[in-house]
Amino acid sequence: MTTALRHTRELRAVARHLGRRRFLTATGAAAALAFAVNLPTAGTAAAAELDPRKLAEDPFTLGVASGDPLPGSVLLWTRLAPRPFEPGGGLPRARIEVGWEVAHDARFTRVARRGRTTAHPEFDHSVHVDVTGLDPDRVYHYRFRAGRWTSPVGRTRTAPRAGARISALKLAAVSCQAYHDGYFTAYRHLADEDLDAVFHLGDYLYEYAVNAVGGARNHTDRRLPAHFNRETVTLEDYRLRYALYRSDPDLAAAHAAHPFVVTWDDHETENNYAGETPENDVPPEEFLLRRAAAYRAYWENQPLRMPQRPAGPDMRLYRRLRFGRLAQFDVLDTRQYRSDQAYGDGWQTPGPESEDPARTMTGETQERWLLDGWRASDALWNVVPQQVTFARRRNVPTPDFKLSMDSWDGYPASRQRILDGAEAAGIDNLVVLTGDVHVGYAFDLKEDFDDPSSRTVGTEFVATSVSSGKDGAEKPANWDNLTRANPHMRFYDGRRGYVTVTLTTEHARADFRTVSAVTTPGAPVSTAASFATEAGNPGLERV
Repeated sequence: MTTALRHTRELRAVARHLGRRRFLTATGAAAALAFAVNLPTAGTAAAAELDPRKLAEDPFTLGVASGDPLPGSVLLWTRLAPRPFEPGGGLPRARIEVGWEVAHDARFTRVARRGRTTAHPEFDHSVHVDVTGLDPDRVYHYRFRAGRWTSPVGRTRTAPRAGARISALKLAAVSCQAYHDGYFTAYRHLADEDLDAVFHLGDYLYEYAVNAVGGARNHTDRRLPAHFNRETVTLEDYRLRYALYRSDPDLAAAHAAHPFVVTWDDHETENNYAGETPENDVPPEEFLLRRAAAYRAYWENQPLRMPQRPAGPDMRLYRRLRFGRLAQFDVLDTRQYRSDQAYGDGWQTPGPESEDPARTMTGETQERWLLDGWRASDALWNVVPQQVTFARRRNVPTPDFKLSMDSWDGYPASRQRILDGAEAAGIDNLVVLTGDVHVGYAFDLKEDFDDPSSRTVGTEFVATSVSSGKDGAEKPANWDNLTRANPHMRFYDGRRGYVTVTLTTEHARADFRTVSAVTTPGAPVSTAASFATEAGNPGLERV
C-alpha cells in the first residue's frame, strides 16, 4: 500500500469514527486532529524538555519572519528544523527554549527588547513572539538563539501611531507561489525594495505533488524526498510542504527584509474549496479534518498572533491594521465562509443561481465587521487586501459572455453590498488588493459595470503570481478579448512578479514589477507599467 493511500484510509477512518456533528465541536475537532497526527492530547505540558545545548545541527534552516505590525509591537516567527525535509524537522518530541532579541541596529549594539520563549513539538517547534513596548514607526532588527546557534537577522518595522499624520507609505502585494512551477526570483528583487510591509494575498503553497526534481525547477544538484510527490492531506503533509517552500532562499530573503501581512486563498488547503464544501466528492467531516490540518500548519508557519490560532477546522484570519491616519487595511478571508460556487464553478453564463441575493463571499459576520470598520474609519485610504478578482471580468466582448464563478462575479449581490456599504460609510478612496489569477490587472471599480461612463468608485490592483503558471507572457492568448470586453480594465500583463503600491496624501501609485522568466533562476526585474489614482477623485491614469 502506498503512503498516500494509507493516509487517505486513515483520514476516512477517523472521519467515520467521529462524524460531522462531533467534529464540528472544538473538543471533537481537537481530538480528531490529535488522533490523526498522533499529537498528545494532554497539550504542551506532555512534552519533555530538551537542553538546547544538545542541538548538534543548525535549527534555523527555515529562516525568520515578522508580521502584522502595530504601533508598539510586531510578531516575530521562526521554526526549529535542523533537517527540515524530515517529519518533525529532525527534532525529538521535546520542548526547546529559544531566546530572542530586538535591536535598533543590525549589529545588536543597542538592544531594545529581549526575552525567552518555548518551541513546542505540538506546534512543530514553531515560535511566535509578540514583542511589545516598541516605538511606533521605527525600523528594528531581530534574531533568535537556541543553544550555540543563532538565526539569520531579520529586519522589521512597526506601524505609525493610530492618529499620526504620515505623508507616505509603500507596500507590496504578492500571491501564488507554486514551487513546482518555477523559482521565486521575484522575492529576491522584493527583498531589495524599500517597503513598509508586504501583503501576501494567498496561495502561499500548493497542495499538488512535487516530484524529485522540483517540477519546472528541474533541480540537478538535489533530489527531493518522495513524500513531496503526493498531494497534501494530513498535518504532516502540510508541515513538510511548508518546510519545502520556506527552504527557498529568495522567499527567506523577502521574509527577513520586510514584515508580512498574510491571508490565504484556496491552495493552502485544497483548490477552489468553498467553506465546508471540498472540491472533490468526499464526506464533509473528512474534508473538515483536512481543513483543520491545513489551518493548523498555516498558523504554525506564518507570523500570526495568538488570536489567529485555529480551533479545529476554524480560524479567524480576517483582521484590521492601521497605519496612522493615512491608511486602514481590512484583510479579508474569502474562502472559509463563502457560499459554494454557482453552476459547478468555472467560467459560466451568469443566471439566477449566481445572482441569488442570499449568496455570500465573506459570510454575514465578516461582511458586517468590514462595513462597521469603514463607518468608524478616519483613514484617507481604505485598502482591502483579499484573494479573488473583485471587478467584473467578462471573458468575451459579445452578449454570450461568461464570468468566473470563483471570483466576486459569482457573488454579485455580495459585491454590491460591499460597494453600497463603502458609499454609505463615505469611503472616498477605496483600494482593493487581489491575487489568485496569475496575471497583473488594474481596474477602475464602477458604480455600474454595464455602463462604462458611470461613476468610478474605487480602484483594484491585482498582483500577478510569483511563479504559478510558469513564465507567462506579456499578452496572454485572451488579452484582446478581455481588454475589449472590460473597458474598466486599464492594464493586463501575464508575466510573473509583484506590485508595489505607494500611498500618499495626494495619490495612490501602483508599479507593476515583472520578471522575464521563472523556469530559470536569476531573471532581472523591470516595471511593466505604473498607474495612479488621485485622492478624492477615483480613476486610474497611466504615469
